[in-house]
Amino acid sequence: MSTGMIIALIVIVAAVVVVAAALTLNARGPHGGRDLKRRFGPEYDRTLARHDGDAKAAERELTERVERHGSLREQPLEPGRREQFEARWTAAQERFVDAPREAVAEADRLLSEVAADRGFPDGGQYEEQLAALSVHHAGHVHGYRHVHRVARVGAGGQDGDRADTEEMREAMVEARALFEDLMSPTREDSKKPAKPEQHTRTNGRTRLPWAFNRHQAKGS
Repeated sequence: MSTGMIIALIVIVAAVVVVAAALTLNARGPHGGRDLKRRFGPEYDRTLARHDGDAKAAERELTERVERHGSLREQPLEPGRREQFEARWTAAQERFVDAPREAVAEADRLLSEVAADRGFPDGGQYEEQLAALSVHHAGHVHGYRHVHRVARVGAGGQDGDRADTEEMREAMVEARALFEDLMSPTREDSKKPAKPEQHTRTNGRTRLPWAFNRHQAKGS
């Protein structure tokens, strides 16, 4: 190989390295931040607030979540499990009228179990499960965070007043949005024969009992 050809190859390799470095820096700059903000939505703002407005730290955390969980593919739910989950959620909503704390605790358990069945980390690893859910269900993952926190408060034996009951109601409503996201059929689910619905639904969503809309749940 002639000296001229060797020099030409070195120049080409150097140019490729420079271009790759430029692309990497560009991805880490404003464009990368915009992509993360678009992907995570409200979760981006929550993470930014938790890092006291440090955008680099927040984006580093969110990028790490994507690297760990971005390749996860949600698994289909077995028809029997789907029916069980739907029945338990409906029962929890109805139970909220007389026993809101127990209903919130059940909602927390249900989200953990449905997520695990869908292929997310097991609920025993709450923080990791939450992180994975934030990558794929960023718009509603706060519902899990909220209901989990309220359930832990209830488990601690703290007595609540009307304001506490209202917070539990809000947590249940937010949790329902994530529950419906997780229950939405995947491509694999759609390949299975559809079964008749067993529960009252409106526009494809489980209808909330009247107490959620009238704020008339009793304390527990």
